[in-house]
Amino acid sequence: MQIEVLKSKIHRAVITDANLNYVGSITIDEDLMNAANIIENEKVQVVNVNNGERLETYVIRGKKGSGICCLNGPAARKGIVGDVVVIISYASMDFEEAKKFKPWIVFPKEGNKL
Repeated sequence: MQIEVLKSKIHRAVITDANLNYVGSITIDEDLMNAANIIENEKVQVVNVNNGERLETYVIRGKKGSGICCLNGPAARKGIVGDVVVIISYASMDFEEAKKFKPWIVFPKEGNKL
């Protein structure tokens, strides 16, 4: 049996920009992506702590060390600069494997730094 489990989480990043005139996605600082084991184009769920909005999109790699966390395209309507978000990715795996799996969880500091 395959189940879906938490693979990676960036817990309480702060939105630094919202770009409505973009094709769509979320841009995340490469340092945060690496720490959370998230790759470019990976599907993620973004949960906005400030307003309760939830959305699914894909990740675009942002400049390393920039602290960027930018909602792009229609997602830009789901949050504003300063909102706190949780970015989550999931993985499908065998039930027994899932029991032993340990997700990558990142708690950004001020400025979305590690």
